[in-house]
Amino acid sequence: MSNHLIDLKDLETDEIKELLYLTDRFVEVSQRPIPKVPALRGRTIATLFFEDSTRTRMSFDLAANRLSADVLEFPTHTSSLSKGESILDTVETIHSLGVDALIIRHYSSGLPRKIADEVGAAPSVINAGDGSNAHPTQGLLDAYTLCQHFHGLAGSDASLSGVHIGIIGDVKHSRVARSDVHAYTSLGATVTLVAPKSLQPSNPEDWPVQICEDLDSVLPTFDAVGLLRIQNERMEEGLVPSVDEYIQRYGMTEARAADLRDEVVIMHPGPVNRGIEIAETVLDNRKNVLIKQQVTNGVPVRMAVLFRLLGSGVEVD
Repeated sequence: MSNHLIDLKDLETDEIKELLYLTDRFVEVSQRPIPKVPALRGRTIATLFFEDSTRTRMSFDLAANRLSADVLEFPTHTSSLSKGESILDTVETIHSLGVDALIIRHYSSGLPRKIADEVGAAPSVINAGDGSNAHPTQGLLDAYTLCQHFHGLAGSDASLSGVHIGIIGDVKHSRVARSDVHAYTSLGATVTLVAPKSLQPSNPEDWPVQICEDLDSVLPTFDAVGLLRIQNERMEEGLVPSVDEYIQRYGMTEARAADLRDEVVIMHPGPVNRGIEIAETVLDNRKNVLIKQQVTNGVPVRMAVLFRLLGSGVEVD
């Protein structure tokens, strides 16, 4: 594994498994009365979020704090960027302050990789979501959540072999879908993408998955269902005819949820459009909805990533 985490496609399967095994350790740390270790004491981590975020930003902050690192939150809207400074100049300034890692979320696909190429070996660059390209830590936490559900822990040889996962919704524009697919298939899962033609990948040959337009025809075969958020601009662009039609064809309605086997799990990266991707009654009342567990696992997964990139030899314990 390099000094950066930009895209799960850059990692070998063994490296993904190593991060999930480390996550097991940090789940245990998070359950302690004082959930903190000195593993990154003396390290400084800067967060640069150019897009609004709640779950990702807070879990990275909490992960860094639990590792005893110092966190520098960069105010992107009130910084020198608003005066015309380039992002690369800003990164160089932050690097000069002695920062050890940059956590970057940006609406432009490819920017974190460009920054990583610019800075070289240090500081470490972690992609917290770039455009429609990748969201590697979301992919890791989703894979970990499924391993945890089906096996209790990820273990040293994490596996999703024999698990059929359906990813439903706006696949075309989803960085989460791209990272999830790579994480799931690397661990041996079978993945089917379900979306209207207008929201299917434009380069399906590059996806190691099955692609389907009819949800009801494949829903009974799934062991896990991952729902993707539908954004309002997709409606405005005419990619989805109407909210009602989307719900009818792709929403996890009460009727669809009732037809699922009890052991089938439902996931969503958030934020959820209640009543669109998933009915409120399903979200609030059905067992095996793992959305809260995904949020919880975001902290130990990101602790594992930070520890793997910045660990100074201090034992996790």
